[in-house]
Amino acid sequence: KQWYQRRVAITAGEKALELIDKHLIYWPQFTVHKCKQRYTKIVQYLIRMRKLRKKNVKKLVSRDLKMEKRESRREAKALSAAQLDQSIEKELLERLKKGTYGDIYNIHKDVFEKLVDEEEEEEEGESEYVEDFDESDLEDIEDYEMEMEMETAGAKKRVKITE
Repeated sequence: KQWYQRRVAITAGEKALELIDKHLIYWPQFTVHKCKQRYTKIVQYLIRMRKLRKKNVKKLVSRDLKMEKRESRREAKALSAAQLDQSIEKELLERLKKGTYGDIYNIHKDVFEKLVDEEEEEEEGESEYVEDFDESDLEDIEDYEMEMEMETAGAKKRVKITE
């Protein structure tokens, strides 16, 4: 069934060609010549592959334009949705500050805390400095602080916080 045997190739060219001659001694000269040509062709192929592996050749990669267009459309939609969410949140916070909806609000805890922090920052920016104050001024300050506590306590009662 098998007309030929597979042999291990030798890396030295002259020895390999001699080995082909030795093993194919009883074969027609045409077949021996074809085997030698095949061997040299394979060796040259391997040499070229080694050179190409050493050389840094840029690899060409195809672009999927359909996928790129799809991704860009998705990004644009996501951006517009994010802008819409932000504008809605700003509008609701403005209405909350104005008191448009009445006494009870169903807002998230983090949004409420953010709003309270913003109000505190505004109040801190409006500090008033005095040169000298008397005992009566101290009483006025205490009265003012009591009023502020009452107002903030009343504001906290009106706001219902949901998580």
